[in-house]
Amino acid sequence: MDFGIWVEPEMVNPDSDLYRKHPDWAMNFPGRPRTEARNQLLLNLAREDVKEYVFQWLDQLVSNNDIAFLKWDYNRNWAEPGWDAVAPEDQKQIYVAYVRNLYDILDRLRAKHPKLEIESCSGGGGRVDLGILRRVEEVWTSDNTDALDRLTLQDGFTQAYTPGIMMAWVTDVPSGIDGRVVPLKFRFLVAMTGSLGVGGNLNKWTPDEMQAAAGFVAYYKRVRDTVQRGGLYRLIAPEGSEVSATEYVSQDGRQAVLFAFLHSQQFGNPFPTVFLRGLDETAMYKLHAIDPTQVTETESVSGAYLMHHGLDLNLHGDYDSTSVTIEKQP
Repeated sequence: MDFGIWVEPEMVNPDSDLYRKHPDWAMNFPGRPRTEARNQLLLNLAREDVKEYVFQWLDQLVSNNDIAFLKWDYNRNWAEPGWDAVAPEDQKQIYVAYVRNLYDILDRLRAKHPKLEIESCSGGGGRVDLGILRRVEEVWTSDNTDALDRLTLQDGFTQAYTPGIMMAWVTDVPSGIDGRVVPLKFRFLVAMTGSLGVGGNLNKWTPDEMQAAAGFVAYYKRVRDTVQRGGLYRLIAPEGSEVSATEYVSQDGRQAVLFAFLHSQQFGNPFPTVFLRGLDETAMYKLHAIDPTQVTETESVSGAYLMHHGLDLNLHGDYDSTSVTIEKQP
């Protein structure tokens, strides 16, 4: 286990030594009130002195504490983006200069600490763009970690970005968003469709939950390269549906992974047949379900069978879920 820390280096609290020493470092228009949010003001990162200060304290923080991971947060929007230290005609450059200096800080940190892992957080997924993605390993997808909601959120996120950068945490229930209680297995399998993390209070987990979690983590380690770097196929979209299913196929085509979720069963209707994609029709595949009772096919079957005849899954009730690995035979 490595040491990571949550930072928000672009903000300043008015009740702080830094603000008392450098009130001019906060964005402002002279003579106008300064709007606080979350008891914070924004540092004017467009200023070279502010940029150097932020880099130096981050560098010292990482260097002096053997930090392996930074969760870089940014939790409020701009207000009063004034820059009275430069000529009026240059003040509008604050927008571009700010971002360039942000990138410069990240680039210098990366150069000096090549093993440092950085996550872009930004108020729950607010800073996800190609500029920042050149400089961070991953992105916090959303502050909403409710497993059912995440099926739709993660489906939308992966329309533009790879699952490998999509942080997906298993968090405790009831959900802080809506009070929903979802089984641990459902929560783990939803998180496995991205970059799996565990954000629950392990001190409150039962021995049975800890044992189950260990099994889920071991399963994910066998499939994570396929999930994070393989091809993604949307078999059944979650939005507006009681069911959903996604499939990932490894770059070499030797492994596929299916995830299927049942929100709630109505009138005893069976889970719809799942037609896989991206397989070699002429090849034979061996199926391994995370729960063998949930898949009807256990023998080797052809790619053509899986794609055209389909796979039937035994999912029942509320918040049922499964995952199946499909391994190409030599």
